[in-house]
Amino acid sequence: MVTVWFDGGCPLCRREIALMRRLDRRGAIRFINLETAQACPLDRATLLARFHAEEDGQLYEGAAAFAAMWRAIPLLRPLGLAARNPAVLAVLQWGYGKFLRMRPLLQRLTRNLER
Repeated sequence: MVTVWFDGGCPLCRREIALMRRLDRRGAIRFINLETAQACPLDRATLLARFHAEEDGQLYEGAAAFAAMWRAIPLLRPLGLAARNPAVLAVLQWGYGKFLRMRPLLQRLTRNLER
């Protein structure tokens, strides 16, 4: 079982998690909305700043957390397995860093679409 913590107040995050829930047909991922979470492995601010997931007792953040989630979904598993390669993971982490800089803008655009 993979556990994923997500920002339920973020429209972009909600859309992405909705897609992952649809793809997770086996129910292999436990999604925890940080807006209502009771117990967390790290403080809430840390969990909100970057994406986090736990797989086999190991806590991951950023692109590595996405890769852990992907490994639990058969359709995305090859990408998650490829991310175990340090070079592939480095490229994904680089891209995730770029995304984090654009995230506030993307959140505003997504909120506007929801209206």
